[in-house]
Amino acid sequence: MADKHAAKSKGKEKDGDPAAAFRTVRDTYLDAWSKTMVDAVNTEAYAKATGIMLDTYLSASAPFRENLEKVMVQALQQLSMPSRADFVSLAERLTNVEMKLDDLDAKLDHIEKLVTKRASAARRRKPAPAAPPVPEDAS
Repeated sequence: MADKHAAKSKGKEKDGDPAAAFRTVRDTYLDAWSKTMVDAVNTEAYAKATGIMLDTYLSASAPFRENLEKVMVQALQQLSMPSRADFVSLAERLTNVEMKLDDLDAKLDHIEKLVTKRASAARRRKPAPAAPPVPEDAS
């Protein structure tokens, strides 16, 4: 890859580009750093060190996060705005209402089926009586 850059830079130097040599050095430097960093990051030691640093960071930041959460809840209360806990509570209540509505819908469907079955069975058993004749007015 450095050879490609060198060939390009030689062509550009002929065109009068004085920065071509610096670009070649920069590209070579970046390629070397890239290869070095990839090799370093793909080691077990790096993974362990990163894990330890993240664990330490999470342990150290937990008290700050808790204090920030308390302050945020107080600020939201003073501004009469809902907090995350309020939204979670409301979502749980709405879920319970939806479940109860689904249960009621299923029960109503069952009742409707029973009523329909009984009505159709009653029609099959006995024919509907004929309407009595309407007497004419004798006046």
